[in-house]
Amino acid sequence: MRKDFRASSLFDNLRDDVAAAGFEFVGTVFFLLFGLGGIQAATAESATDNTPSTGVTHVMYVATCMGLSLLVSAWLFFRVTGGLFNPNVSLALFLIGGLEPLRFVLYCIAQLAGGIAAAAIVRSLTSAPLGVNTFLAPGINRAQGVFIEMFITAALVIAVLMLAAEKHHVTPFAPVGIGLTLFACHLFAVFYTGASMNTARSFGPAVVTGFPVPNHWVYWLGPFLGSLLGVAIYAILKQ
Repeated sequence: MRKDFRASSLFDNLRDDVAAAGFEFVGTVFFLLFGLGGIQAATAESATDNTPSTGVTHVMYVATCMGLSLLVSAWLFFRVTGGLFNPNVSLALFLIGGLEPLRFVLYCIAQLAGGIAAAAIVRSLTSAPLGVNTFLAPGINRAQGVFIEMFITAALVIAVLMLAAEKHHVTPFAPVGIGLTLFACHLFAVFYTGASMNTARSFGPAVVTGFPVPNHWVYWLGPFLGSLLGVAIYAILKQ
């Protein structure tokens, strides 16, 4: 009887959970379509102009595209799904009790699928090969890549937990703070690791392009550890 009760309570809000996951899929596609589309455009323009794709202007363009895309997307979808678009943020919210287990699983599936869909759309709409994969820069080893991704993911998680998960007078402006956090993290890490801090962001392009870049596991382990670190820091701050 206890097993049946637990199973029943788990699926009590199944329809709402599925609907929210559907909107989370749409929001993730929206966010990554414009974010990855901006990176694709910057890479293509650099190739056309024969200028280095790792210049400061390129880094600023990529950081701005991703930061503004998250800001706008989170603001649009915040009232419907919370505007997460990131399995690592979903994990953090699950760990603090902000997401129920079933919705957490559905969100992660929706976000990973959204990353694939967004990358596929960008590839189909542009003539150049997809140039938005995340990879480690020359001279950056795997351990460094993991820890860079861990720290920037932790920063993003803390921003979400402090600004959006907690309800206070600045909550309506949470997308601004979260988008600026993503922008700042890109300024630091986009040259070294591609500044993923979102497994769906790396997984989608990797699936569409056939996993051409080694060490893809870095973009699973690093952000996962970042979720744990962000939650730990949040717990300490809330004591």
